[in-house]
Amino acid sequence: MTKAAVFGTGSWGTTFAMILAEAGNGTTLWGRRPELVEAIDRTHTNPDYLPDVTLPASLRATTDPAEALDGADFVVLAVPSQTLRTNLAAWRAHIPPDAVLVSLMKGVELGTTKRMSEVIREVAGVPEERVAVVSGPNLAKEIVQRQPAATVVACSDESVAARLQSACHLPPWFRPYTNTDVVGVELGGAVKNVIALAVGVAVGMGMGDNVAAMLMTRGLAEISRLGAALGADPHTFAGLAGMGDLVATCTSPLSRNRTFGERLGRGMTLEEVVAATKQTAEGVKSCESVLELARKHDVEMPITEVVVGVVHDGMSPSEAGMLLMSRSPKPERYGV
Repeated sequence: MTKAAVFGTGSWGTTFAMILAEAGNGTTLWGRRPELVEAIDRTHTNPDYLPDVTLPASLRATTDPAEALDGADFVVLAVPSQTLRTNLAAWRAHIPPDAVLVSLMKGVELGTTKRMSEVIREVAGVPEERVAVVSGPNLAKEIVQRQPAATVVACSDESVAARLQSACHLPPWFRPYTNTDVVGVELGGAVKNVIALAVGVAVGMGMGDNVAAMLMTRGLAEISRLGAALGADPHTFAGLAGMGDLVATCTSPLSRNRTFGERLGRGMTLEEVVAATKQTAEGVKSCESVLELARKHDVEMPITEVVVGVVHDGMSPSEAGMLLMSRSPKPERYGV
């Protein structure tokens, strides 16, 4: 039996653990809070994040990383992206020598501007063919209700991607596709959170669908430009990990980043929104590192710039809108 250890008891980590367990893998979920871990292990529910969902009886939970990692073929990481480095450093001694490390995280590390797969390779000391990423339009609260969804599993080694695909394929409602473009898949997942913040702000201000459509399409152009500079396959951004994830995250009320932006657009302060937000909205911190990464590669990302201005520099949403709309327009071409 294939064994998997999933680190992170938030909604997406728990949901992916459920998928792995229901697909027939021996799956253990690691969490840092004993009371939540006990509830998952004893009652087969996650009362904090998925209270109305019954988890598979075969899914185990523990606070002991060594126990979770014992014999694991896949080590799935679903912690907030800015905590990955510290957490992984504490766990790496227990990681089996042949395990594949799988990132569910959608962020760019502050300070280093590294993608999550790069942080994993650096901290765990593993080659790129042992690191995979999962990304796509994966709204956890729909997936746990067995609503049909698809995702992308990417690894530079196509055979590893195929193994992971097999481990998490759950017909008829969860379908993974494989890809070898790790850079493109990760960038699509990370930057779409920033664009979703912008769309949320616009919606919160009372703007209509024209503005949302403009931000999504021009946001996709920003993602594509950054991807091109970093060597990603441009076709990735037309697929599930690009356009698919962007549309879901920018339009769904289940999206944390869209909801966070909407509250800012309605006039709440950053501190008020943070206090009202139960789960991590990755774009709030990653927008700074995404912008820094873009500047390192001389990539123009105006939507990302104004999101950083609103979230971190005290710019008002109305000022941000004026800045975007007063920019000199350039030719509208694919990837521009």
